[in-house]
Amino acid sequence: MLNPFVPRLRNISLYLHIPFCENKCPYCAFDSFTPNEGDVDLYLELIEKEVEWWSRRLGRVTFSTCYIGGGTPTTLTGPQWLRLTQILDKYFDFKSKAEITVEANPNSLKTEHLLHWRDWRVNRISLGVQSFDDAELIQLGRIHNSAQAHNAISAALAASFSVSIDLMFGLPKQTFQNWGRTLKESVASGVQHLSLYQLSFEPGSAWENMPKETLPDGYCPYRWAQWYLPRKGYMQYEVANFSRAGRESKHNINYWREGEYLGLGLGASGYLSGWRYKNTSVFREYSELLRLKKSVIVSGERLSLDAKSKEAFILALRMSEGINRNDYKNKYGELNEQNLIKTLRTFPNDLYEITKGNIALTAKGMRVANIIWTDLI
Repeated sequence: MLNPFVPRLRNISLYLHIPFCENKCPYCAFDSFTPNEGDVDLYLELIEKEVEWWSRRLGRVTFSTCYIGGGTPTTLTGPQWLRLTQILDKYFDFKSKAEITVEANPNSLKTEHLLHWRDWRVNRISLGVQSFDDAELIQLGRIHNSAQAHNAISAALAASFSVSIDLMFGLPKQTFQNWGRTLKESVASGVQHLSLYQLSFEPGSAWENMPKETLPDGYCPYRWAQWYLPRKGYMQYEVANFSRAGRESKHNINYWREGEYLGLGLGASGYLSGWRYKNTSVFREYSELLRLKKSVIVSGERLSLDAKSKEAFILALRMSEGINRNDYKNKYGELNEQNLIKTLRTFPNDLYEITKGNIALTAKGMRVANIIWTDLI
């Protein structure tokens, strides 16, 4: 049941989840599946019911960013995309310069997608490239090849979208030379943003029981990216993200700055006025609840000040700009700040920088950030 709250809704983002994929990648633990006939159209009906449910409680919200992810949003056809955007425009508004991102896969991105997105308000595309090496793509269970990835990037750029690509490192048997070539081809492609993720065997994925020792140490490929990409004009603004100036993901920055966001769709999460919630991940339950005009939220929590202060500290440390100490102390108190600094100082001092006004991880600190965050929690 929804926890009572009065949302501030000053700078709110929208996340909408599309759970459908043509093929489930073995490393993926996200809420996604291959749809049966009629599932996509049914899902759009259900999304409208969920949007109606929220609009009765929040009124007509104006969003500063929107991210439509998955799954694979490009499993929707042009007419289905038209239906989805009509639903959003019917109940919501977007700021005039809102950042609107859609995820896409190279094999399923079509001209009809680009045309409709440009006619609506999408201005940013996030492509699941993962690698420009065909053997690595086969190993990852991807159903596109490197040529399709290059073609998708070229088409998106030609249509005047800002383009981000996801890449994976730390693959079994991935050579340093192959990783270097993937980064070089990424830069040459002209994309404005890169997100780099180390392969892991996540619970809930097909590979969750794979022996961890088959994964190589990702330290060297990550360090190479930190050295190489800034020299090509891509600055590291967050642990996993590099971009050209002004092309950072505003939507994700809102997450890292504790911003509010409304999450819609199967398995989506949201954060409103300090209250975090999660929707059901079961399609049948999602459908039945909405048909009964009930909430699809199955869990929620309001963090204690102590827990929230730790989370805020860690989220801010993800970004290269780090933590503004005055802002943090005004929000969470000097005692919480000092306790976390005390923990941070147990690590070698070349992993972080603490000044009178700011706390941030160094490039070296970002390479071991997961270890630091674990101790801070």
